Amino acid sequence: MYIHDLHSWPDFEWNRESLIEPLAAVRHQQGRVTGRMEALGFELRQEAVLETLTADVIQSSEIEGEKLATDQVRSSIARRLGMDIGALVAADRNVEGVVEMMLDATREFKSPLTAERLFSWHAALFPTGRSGMTKIRVGAWRDDGSGPMQVVSGPIGKERVHFEAPAAKRIESEMERFIHWFNSTDNLDLVLKAALAHFWFVTIHPFDDGNGRIARAIADMVLARSENSAQRFYSMSAQINRDRTAYYDVLEHTQMGSIDITPWMDWFLRCLGRAIGGAETTLGGVLAKAGFWQRFQDKPMNNRQRFVLNRLLDGFEGKLTTSKYAKLAKCSPDTALRDITALIDTGALVQNPGGGRSTSYWLSEVPNDTLFS
Repeated sequence: MYIHDLHSWPDFEWNRESLIEPLAAVRHQQGRVTGRMEALGFELRQEAVLETLTADVIQSSEIEGEKLATDQVRSSIARRLGMDIGALVAADRNVEGVVEMMLDATREFKSPLTAERLFSWHAALFPTGRSGMTKIRVGAWRDDGSGPMQVVSGPIGKERVHFEAPAAKRIESEMERFIHWFNSTDNLDLVLKAALAHFWFVTIHPFDDGNGRIARAIADMVLARSENSAQRFYSMSAQINRDRTAYYDVLEHTQMGSIDITPWMDWFLRCLGRAIGGAETTLGGVLAKAGFWQRFQDKPMNNRQRFVLNRLLDGFEGKLTTSKYAKLAKCSPDTALRDITALIDTGALVQNPGGGRSTSYWLSEVPNDTLFS
């Protein structure tokens, strides 16, 4: 018997005492992340948001076996955020759709959830009206025309049914109840509400495809509400992808036999804690940049020097030479050499081994700025 077949569905229960510790830990981490990232300044925060959302979109799709081009996702997000990241690449329709859904969920987190909003997200995910080669109902609840909605693994003839969702005839009433609960004001902590919303939606499985991605977008929407901020500095989807086997195992276990969903709630909180802790890896370049400028914030530098240093911090290919500096800064070789010499004197640049025409320079060692320790 699945959880949605129980007489008490959906009056979920969980052991609140056992969740006190992981919930408090996550709330503490959220506060630290928000405080530290706000200290970075607007431009660096925007870069951090761009990196986080790019990872979130890519990883959420990867959980479902879909590989998206990183440069397309990054360009699509940057364009919508109004960020100048240099040459933007064109994005495929499916990339644009996933980005549109994620940004609507996280940037419009205060707006109510409606059936029409969910339909628009679903339509954005499947702009061709197909999931792979299969034609699906887009922007509408599933109808089970090809049989019951099942989550299945294994080869043909040896399939294993992990879960069977409620029958299609129940979906409209089930989703009305879910949406009413989602938009209501109650005393439930919003982090716990994110966990419950994810589980509840994915259990109903209201669409032919895309249910997992939409469930994770809904969870991100509530997490944004929990922080009262559209700026995302960690990716829950990226962590779920790393813990993908455990993710499916705990969902399958919790959806069978009991209205008590403590295992899922506990797993979600601990996964969220790992997501926040793992954000340091995702934001490594942004944090290194912040640490660098904190170190040299009092050193006199002209606009050319700051521009070239930022190019190096953003991932400059090859080594910096006087001629490359002159080309980047649009100045004469003599001016470039004076700028470089001054940056060496301040400690911002160091000269690499070698000399003559092969003389090159690079950034001095940047202190390790640990955000979450």
